[in-house]
Amino acid sequence: MKKLIKYTLASMIALTLVDCTSDFENINTNPAGVSTESLTQMNNHIGGSFTPMFLNVMNVTPAWNFQLQQNLNGDVYSGYMTPPTPFAGNVNNMTYSLVDGWNGFPWSDAYGNVMPFVLDIKNAVENGGDPAGVKFVHLADIIKVTAMHRVSDVYGPIRYSKYDDFATTGEYDSQDVAYATFFAELEEAIEGLKAFEADTQFVPFDMSSLEGDIALWRAFANSVRLRLAIRIAKVDPALAKTQGELSLASDAGLLESDMFINTGFAHPLTVISGSWGDIRMGAEMESILTGYNDGRIEKYFSPAEDEDLAGAYKGIRMGIEIEAKTEYGAHSAIGSVIEGETMQWMSAAEVDFLQAEAALRGWTGAGTAATHYENGVTASFAQHGVADVATYLADNTSTPADFVDALNSDNDIIYASDVKIAYDATGTNEEQLEQIITQKWIAMFPDGQEAWSEFRRTGYPRIFPVMVNNSGGTIDTDIQIRRINFVESERNTNGANVDIAVGYLGGPDTGGTRLWWDVAGSNF
Repeated sequence: MKKLIKYTLASMIALTLVDCTSDFENINTNPAGVSTESLTQMNNHIGGSFTPMFLNVMNVTPAWNFQLQQNLNGDVYSGYMTPPTPFAGNVNNMTYSLVDGWNGFPWSDAYGNVMPFVLDIKNAVENGGDPAGVKFVHLADIIKVTAMHRVSDVYGPIRYSKYDDFATTGEYDSQDVAYATFFAELEEAIEGLKAFEADTQFVPFDMSSLEGDIALWRAFANSVRLRLAIRIAKVDPALAKTQGELSLASDAGLLESDMFINTGFAHPLTVISGSWGDIRMGAEMESILTGYNDGRIEKYFSPAEDEDLAGAYKGIRMGIEIEAKTEYGAHSAIGSVIEGETMQWMSAAEVDFLQAEAALRGWTGAGTAATHYENGVTASFAQHGVADVATYLADNTSTPADFVDALNSDNDIIYASDVKIAYDATGTNEEQLEQIITQKWIAMFPDGQEAWSEFRRTGYPRIFPVMVNNSGGTIDTDIQIRRINFVESERNTNGANVDIAVGYLGGPDTGGTRLWWDVAGSNF
C-alpha cells in the first residue's frame, strides 16, 4: 500500500507540475512556499513530467498492469515464461485466443503515460524561452523512442510522427515511417546533447542508473540506435547498415554498463510469480539453460517446489491443455534476478551481441563477431554474479536439451537445433547468428518483449509451437504469433485511422500478420 501511495503521489506531482502552472502564483502566496519563479529555476515544471515516463516504458506498478502490458504477451511469446494458470478456461493469449481486454495495455500505458508527457516537456521548454532547456526535449525523446519502438514492435503501425498536432494526432505512421522518425530523433538527441555533457540539471529527475550523466545518456541513445538498426537488417539492409555504422562511429560511444530504472517499487514479477503464482519458467528456458549447464539458471529461476521433481528446474510449455493452476503451479518460479527495485531497459551484454551481429553483417567499425560474442556472455555472467565463464565459453559439446513435460508426455518436444556454446567462426553466417541470438536471448532475461522481437526477426532461439491453437485459423501454429491486433478502444474512437493503419500492415489485423521488419526466410 505504501508503494502504491508513493506511485500515486509521484504521478499527481508530475501532473500538477505540468498541468497546473497557472495556479502556482495564487497557491504560493505563503512566504514559506515555493514560488513559480523558484520552480522554474529548479526546472521542476519540466522535471516532474519525466516520472510517469520512467515508470511506464515498462509499467512498474500495479503488478496487474505490467502483467497485461508485457507478461501475458512478450514474456510468454518469447519462451521465457509460461503461466500455470488457465486464465478464462485456458482460452487466452497463450492458446492464441487473443484477449482484447488484456492486449490494450501496451498501447494505453504508452499513450497515457509517455507520449503526453513528452509533449508537455516540449511545450514547457518552448514557453520557458531558455535555449538550454532543449536538453530536456532531447532526453524526453530518448525515453519516448525507447518506449514507442516497443509499442510499434507489438502492434506495427502507431500514432507517432503526427501526434503533437491536434489536427493529426489520430493518424498512424506505417512502421517504416515510425522507424525513420525514431532514427531522426535519436540522431538529433545524440548530437544535441553533446553541448550539455557537463550539465547536471537532469540529475534530480533521472530515475535511472545513469544518474543524470548526459554523456551516458548519449551512449544509451546511440545503443538504442544500434538496436533498431539491427532490427531492420532484413527488411532494409541499406538503411540498417547506414544507421548501424553511424552508431558504431559516433563519438557518443556505446553503453558499457547495464541500464536500469531505479523505480522505488518492487519488480512486478515478484508479485506475479511470488505472491500470485501466475508465472513460471518457460519450457525453452529449461531446455537451453539445463542443456548448457548454464549457471545463470540459479539467478533466473528457483528450483521447483513440487516434491516429485526433487529440486529440479522445471518449465512449462506454452499453449498446452491446463485444467487447474495446481497442476503446474509448483514448477520453477522466477528467481533472484527480479529482487530489488529496478527494471532493466538495456544490458551491456545486449550491446555486445548487437556489435557481434553487426560484425557478422560486415558493418564498418563493428570489430569481430567472436570477440563481441564472448564479451557479451562474459558481461552477462558478471551482471548476475556467475563464475567460471571461461569454462562455459570453451564448451563445444553441450546443446539445448529436449523438453520433457513432467505431467503429460504429449507435450514433450525435441529441441530443433544442436547449437553450441563455444563460438564457431567457421560456421555459416546463419549458424553463427543462431549462436549470437541464443546467447543474446539468455542475456536479455527477463525482458521478454525484446526477446520476442528478436525471435520473430531471426527465428532464434527455437521457440516451441503451441499444442492448443484457439485462434480460429488466424495464427499459424508453426509460424507462431507475430503481433497483437489493434486495440479495441482505438477502433471505437479512431476507427477511420485504424482502417488506414490496417492497410499499412499488408495483411489482416490479426496475430498472424508479420510486422514490417519481420521478413520470412533466411537472415542473410
